[in-house]
Amino acid sequence: MKKRFTVTSALLYANGPLHIGHIAGAYLPADIYVRYLRSAGEDVLWVCGSDEHGAAITLRAKKDGTTPREIVDKYHVEMQGAFKGLDISFDHYSRTSSEKHHKVAQDFFLQLLENDSFEVKTLEQYYDEEADQFLADRYITGTCPSCSKEGAYGDQCEKCGSDLSPTDLINPISTLSGKTPTLKETSHWFLPMDQHEEWLSKWIKEGTFEGEQLHNPKDWRNQVNGQCMSWIDGGLHPRAMTRDLDWGVPVPVEGADGKVLYVWLDAPIGYISATKEWAGKNNKDWKDYWTGDTKLVHFIGKDNIVFHAIIFPILLKEHGGFILPDNVPAYEFLNLEGDKFSTSRNWAVWLHEFMEANPDKKDELKYVLTSIAPESKDAEFTWKEFQSRINNELADILGNFVNRAVVLSNKYFEGKVPKRGELMDVDTDVLAQLKEYPAKIEKLVRAYKLREAQSESMNLARLGNKYLAETEPWKLSKTDMSRVETIMNIALQITANLTIAFQPFLPQKAATIAEFLGMDLLKWDSLGSDTLLTDGHQLNKPSILIAKIEDKFVEEQVAILEASKLANIETV
Repeated sequence: MKKRFTVTSALLYANGPLHIGHIAGAYLPADIYVRYLRSAGEDVLWVCGSDEHGAAITLRAKKDGTTPREIVDKYHVEMQGAFKGLDISFDHYSRTSSEKHHKVAQDFFLQLLENDSFEVKTLEQYYDEEADQFLADRYITGTCPSCSKEGAYGDQCEKCGSDLSPTDLINPISTLSGKTPTLKETSHWFLPMDQHEEWLSKWIKEGTFEGEQLHNPKDWRNQVNGQCMSWIDGGLHPRAMTRDLDWGVPVPVEGADGKVLYVWLDAPIGYISATKEWAGKNNKDWKDYWTGDTKLVHFIGKDNIVFHAIIFPILLKEHGGFILPDNVPAYEFLNLEGDKFSTSRNWAVWLHEFMEANPDKKDELKYVLTSIAPESKDAEFTWKEFQSRINNELADILGNFVNRAVVLSNKYFEGKVPKRGELMDVDTDVLAQLKEYPAKIEKLVRAYKLREAQSESMNLARLGNKYLAETEPWKLSKTDMSRVETIMNIALQITANLTIAFQPFLPQKAATIAEFLGMDLLKWDSLGSDTLLTDGHQLNKPSILIAKIEDKFVEEQVAILEASKLANIETV
C-alpha cells in the first residue's frame, strides 16, 4: 500500500456559480474518499482551486462588460463560500492567477523547453480583423466536422467529444464580432503527443511504465479506459501549448509577447503550485506528495478525461521527477428534473443559494447526491427522489434506529449503557455481521465505488433495525429486563459504529449521533468493535436526527426552478 495520497479535484472555471451537478462529480466523491483516508490514518493531501485563465474567463468578462480580474476575484470567493457551506473539506484551495502559480507554471514550461519536449510551428490561425485578435479555442464556433453539430467550439465538440482545432470547423464564426474570421500566420509551441502513443497505451491498458507496474488497469473505470484508448487508437496529434491571448500565464520566452500558456498546460500545474502553497504553510516538503511512494488520484468529470489521463501524464513524464496518476475516477453527467443542467438557461440548483436557504440540510444533500452519483452513466436529480430518499432511507432507517436505541436506553436505564449478559444466537449472529462491515465498506471506497460504500453503511443501520425488530425489547421490558440489558447494549454498540461508518458520507450527522451517545468520534480502525461503549457510560438525550421532507418543500423547490427558467426566457 502507498505511503501517501495526493488527491485532486478538477479546478473550477471561475466564471460562474456552482450548481449541484458540479458537486456530484469531482468534489463530493473526493470529499468522501479523503474523509475515509483521514479516518483510516493515511497521509493524504487534497488540493483544488479556481481555474482563472482561458477563453471562458475572458468571454464572461466581455459579456458582463468588466475585466477578467474582476470576474475571477468575484467567483473565486463565491465558490469557496459555496464549498464551505456544504462542508467540503479541502486541505488547500488555491487559484491560478496567483503570483506563486504563475512562477511554478512558467518554471515547468521552461523545464519542458530545456528537455526539448516541444516543437515550434508556424501556422495559419483564424484572426478577427474587427477585434484585432487571434481566435483561440472558444473564441470561435462553427459546425462540427464529425457530428455536424452547430455551435461547436474550436477545441472540442461538446456533443460528440471530438478533439478539434479551430481550422477544423465548418463555417467558422468569431464569438467576438460574429463575423467570419480570416487566416493569419502565428507561431506556437506544440506538444508532439503522437510521439507518446506507445508508452501511454501500455500505461493505460497494462498499468506499466518503463517496466514497472504502477497501477491495476482493472481499477480504472471503463469510460476512462475507453475514451483514452479511442483517442490513442485514432492517432494522437501535436497540440499547441500556447495561445495568442492577453489573459493567462505569460510565455516566459523572449519574443513571446502576447502569448500565454494553454489553459490545459496551466491548469493541471495548479495542483502542483497548490501543493507548494500548502506545504509552505504547514512545514511540509511538497515533493513528498508528487514523487516516490505516493498515490496520485484525480477526481474529474468525464469531459476532462483526456486532459488528466493523456495530456497531463505526458507533461509530467516530459518534465521528469513526478509520479503519474494512479487513478482518474471520472464521473458522468448529472441531469436535473428531466433536462440537462444549463447555466445559460438558468436550469440549475445553485449550491450557494440552496445552502443559504437550507443550512441544516448539508448531509441530506450529500446523501442524495451520493446515492445517485453518476459513477458509470448519467444520472438524474429530482426533488421527489430527494424527498423519497431522505424520508424512506435517512429518516426511516438511520434516524429510526438511532432514535430507538438511544430513547429506549434512556427510558429503561436512565441513559446509562446497560451491561451485556448471556448471548443468544440472534446476538452472536448480529455481532458477527457487525465485524464484516469494515472490510466491505473499505474495499468499496478504495475502489471508488462510493455509492455502494454509502449503501453498505446504511445496511449497518438496517442491521440494527432488524435486530431490534427481532428481539422486541419493548415487549421483554415487561418480563425480562436482564435480557433487555443485553439487547440494548448491542443496539448501542451498533449505534456507536454508525458514527464511524458514516463519517466519510454524513460528517455532521455522524457527529450528532456521537453527541447523543456522549462519545468522541473514533477512527476507522475502531469500526466493527462491539465494545465501543463501556458499561455504565452516560448517554445524552437525543433530538430529531433527520427531519422528514414535506411535500411543500418539494413544491417550493420545483417552483424556484420553473421561475428561474421563465425569468431567463423573458430576458432573452
